[in-house]
Amino acid sequence: MKRLVVLISGQGSNLQAILNACEQGQIHGSVAAVFSNKSEAFGLTRAREAGVPAHALAASQFADREAFDNQLMLEIDAYAPDLVVLAGYMRILSPAFVQHYAGRMLNIHPSLLPKYPGLHTHRQAMENGDEEHGTSVHFVTEQLDGGPVILQAKVPVFAEDSEEDVTARVQHQEHAIYPLVVSWFVDGRVEMRDNAAWLDGEKLPEEGHAFD
Repeated sequence: MKRLVVLISGQGSNLQAILNACEQGQIHGSVAAVFSNKSEAFGLTRAREAGVPAHALAASQFADREAFDNQLMLEIDAYAPDLVVLAGYMRILSPAFVQHYAGRMLNIHPSLLPKYPGLHTHRQAMENGDEEHGTSVHFVTEQLDGGPVILQAKVPVFAEDSEEDVTARVQHQEHAIYPLVVSWFVDGRVEMRDNAAWLDGEKLPEEGHAFD
């Protein structure tokens, strides 16, 4: 059984989807621990309710980003994870942290990368009149939201939509595709090689594997 460590900053809805998938046997692994940079994050409650160790580290306790990330690495590595999963983790990672987990760290980003890296993706899509939006699961590299994409899911954007409508539509897809990609990694089907994502021995295109 592979071991996952999940990093969160907020509600932890993607964490819950992963916990559920592990419990249901869709992911042949288990969540060994959950870490957050916010002690009040509801995702920590989700972890505790699932019987998973839940930890919070406050950035204010550390001199700089590197010191924070060094401590986080020490605490993560105590659980010997096969995969680190970023699920709504809102801190920019130091290069040393990214390099330490290179090829075994995933992130989910609420846009069709490379469009709209960073924050407020749904708002940007709506303001630009996009008729299509979505979410991307990718390997983490030092480029913000720029690592090789493994899988994307698309959703329509309608003229009458509110930002909440679009958010809900995207999250519904996130909860489907993130556990799926985690299962691929755990089963040895997906890997990062030559700064590209590979699935079942085939190099994936820039937008990742087609998911409909």
